[in-house]
Amino acid sequence: MKKIVLLFLTLCGMLLADDLIWQKDLQSTFALADKEHRTVMVMVEGEHCRWCKKMRYRTLGNDRVIAALKSFITVRVDEADETAMKILPPVQGVPTIFFLQPDKKVIETVTGYYGVDDFLSFVKDIKRQTWQVQ
Repeated sequence: MKKIVLLFLTLCGMLLADDLIWQKDLQSTFALADKEHRTVMVMVEGEHCRWCKKMRYRTLGNDRVIAALKSFITVRVDEADETAMKILPPVQGVPTIFFLQPDKKVIETVTGYYGVDDFLSFVKDIKRQTWQVQ
């Protein structure tokens, strides 16, 4: 009976699993981050970039990564968005992920595709630097 209940709870958890909440606009994201005193994670991606899609679905879609990023405000930006690209530091390639303070100061830049464990080590370092609650 315990196994059935555990299986049921696991399945419910999978069905109700959270996903990252991606903000729609970079400028309003920084306003929200300033108001809530939170770090911003910006993912710059390209429309036809297969590594961007892998990063978004394989790494950023992982339950452990989603849980680790709950204290961040996340936003995706297309590299073709000139308005957003004027706000961000120069991008050397996609995918590029910037971790920024609400005043747009760069904490860390991650360029390229990273698997779950490697990306989680970046997030852990960012949290240590910014004293974010786990």
